Amino acid sequence: MRAVDLIERKRDGGELAPDEIRWLLGEYVAGRVPDYQMAAFLMAVYFRGMSELETVALTEVMAESGDRIDLSAIPGVKVDKHSTGGVGDTVTLILVPLMAAAGLVCAKLSGRALGHTGGTIDKFEAIPGVRTELSLPEIRAQAARIGAVIADHTAEVVPADRLLYELRDVTGTVPSLPLIASSVLSKKLAGGADAIVLDVKCGDGAFMRREEDARRLAETLVRVGNRLGKKFSALITAMDQPLGRMAGNALEVKQAIEVLRGEGPEDLREVTLALGAELLVLAGEASDPDEAQARLVKLIASGAAWRRFRELVSAQGGDVRAVEEPERLPRAAQVVEVASPASGYVEKLRAHEIGVAAGLLGAGREVKGAKVDPAAGVELVHKVGDEVEAGAPLARLHVGRPDRADEACRLVAAAYTIGSIRPRPSPLVLGRIA
Repeated sequence: MRAVDLIERKRDGGELAPDEIRWLLGEYVAGRVPDYQMAAFLMAVYFRGMSELETVALTEVMAESGDRIDLSAIPGVKVDKHSTGGVGDTVTLILVPLMAAAGLVCAKLSGRALGHTGGTIDKFEAIPGVRTELSLPEIRAQAARIGAVIADHTAEVVPADRLLYELRDVTGTVPSLPLIASSVLSKKLAGGADAIVLDVKCGDGAFMRREEDARRLAETLVRVGNRLGKKFSALITAMDQPLGRMAGNALEVKQAIEVLRGEGPEDLREVTLALGAELLVLAGEASDPDEAQARLVKLIASGAAWRRFRELVSAQGGDVRAVEEPERLPRAAQVVEVASPASGYVEKLRAHEIGVAAGLLGAGREVKGAKVDPAAGVELVHKVGDEVEAGAPLARLHVGRPDRADEACRLVAAAYTIGSIRPRPSPLVLGRIA
């Protein structure tokens, strides 16, 4: 076989056989197919799509490209969660210790910033000392000991996805349904979980802008995932404005801490509890979402989830003092306010622009392998529905790259629409796919 032949066939709308997909991915992981050819293949898939059979084959091949995490010897139901990516989406940092506090086991393999969206690993690493590159024995041992792990995709687990993930980020091929599905599901197949909930975002800050597209992706993920032998369900959640009031790594850690302590923004808390309740129901630990949410609220109120988070940070080498006293987390040397041009109500707050601005300030990457600034990001003083006075701050920029501050400031200002009528609240959870 030749890579160019497979690229051309997919470019022209043809369908690849499972053995052809297996060969192409195997050669790429081995370094015999270069980045530029795989980038061409990804672009062909972006425009031409893949059949469900191709998506199943791609997912299986990616999952088989490395080792799998075997958690079967650990007592309890193993659960996992995945978000398709949003701005200010700090749910994982809250949900993993919350599930462990509920008696479940959650060994979460997470990623770094992708496009305009933040990455859980970048956020967790904003805590001084935290180590996310764990070996498979370390992941298993920690999962058995405290029931909670947040680890980077190791070289041994789904190496094909790690390579494709970084390439998609810098080639404009992120918002592709089969590429998203295979990336998500291959990690879940290899991650050792019994039950998985998917948070499929839709709206301005999501890779799926329209609700019907998000629903189609959620249905594909659940259908293909269940076909591959796991328990899957999905929630479709809104991402027209950022979740919470922070977009940036250390900033979002502070916000996760607030929620774990029973405080924090209500929208972030609501989405976290909805996803957690779904996992408890899938795991057979609750009969319905209302019962499950009531249990999770008690775990937060009692401090059990907060204690498990500190155990998680300590287990991975982090400085627990930095989460007990969040002022010890990285802080930007320069903070710039973006003022409101008029008095009124915030009618719209475009999540995409906020995510791009946070990236420009240093919270994200513009090239493969670049480092992020843990202190950089955008703090949202006002969100949709808030009343604001002319000249009052709409947001604060925590600047890591001074040379991009003006551009970020213009983007944040453009993200806001100020009007004379307070908009009605919109639902956060838009649908459920079982």
